Amino acid sequence: MGRPVSQDGLSQFEGQRFINLETYRESGEGVRTPVWFAIDGGMLFFRTPSSTGKVRRLRREKRVRVAPCARRGEPTGRWVEGEARFVEGEQARRVNELLNRKYGLYKRLADKFFELRGNRYITVGITPRDER
Repeated sequence: MGRPVSQDGLSQFEGQRFINLETYRESGEGVRTPVWFAIDGGMLFFRTPSSTGKVRRLRREKRVRVAPCARRGEPTGRWVEGEARFVEGEQARRVNELLNRKYGLYKRLADKFFELRGNRYITVGITPRDER
């Protein structure tokens, strides 16, 4: 899949509010979803309720593509290949705090909404890869 993206390769994500995450169905068809994210240690992270389609797709296929995007998902930068993995424990707590700082009240309200619906959150880390 290539080597990890350099810090310069991550610069297109700095200061952005959303990434467009592309996960893959069993058929290989890509499904794109804009998500809130944080950058930490050369990786991109997001949280999502465990019942979402993207979690089911990521359990089967770790390969993803990401690009910075507008709120409705229109890419505003180049697509980057990556590999996703689920994170837990201290790293998941750190990501949650980074997201709380970045998105503030909106994130806390979204968390409460999903918790009231009985959802549990999953934290996902993405290691972006250069295509070379």
